[in-house]
Amino acid sequence: MNENEIGEFIGALLILFGGIFSVISVFGIIRLPDVYTRSHAATKSSTLSVLLTLIGVFLYFLFHDNFVSVRVLLGIVFVFLTAPVAGHLIIRAAYRSKVGLADISVEDELYEVLHGDSSEKDEERM
Repeated sequence: MNENEIGEFIGALLILFGGIFSVISVFGIIRLPDVYTRSHAATKSSTLSVLLTLIGVFLYFLFHDNFVSVRVLLGIVFVFLTAPVAGHLIIRAAYRSKVGLADISVEDELYEVLHGDSSEKDEERM
């Protein structure tokens, strides 16, 4: 094996791992109880899966065609910066819309920060 074949293999392996992490994110979305944990699973694992896939594509084209794709590099940067921010904004909108936590949730730490008094929270939940 020469270095081009090894590079192509590593790129294909990264693409495969990206697909596996994408499937894992689907299981997280299906199994987790509320919008907050589902969004966390979707944001974290799908960002990782897209990044692994794009890095694998970049390496494959680099070693197979000796082509450096600036578009793929820009896609990596764009996904890395925007996906976590979008997940955070979705969760923030859900919290401000008063979407409830799952029944198994123990504590709402943000309530005290936004509202100041934790005794009101106990009355609202009952």
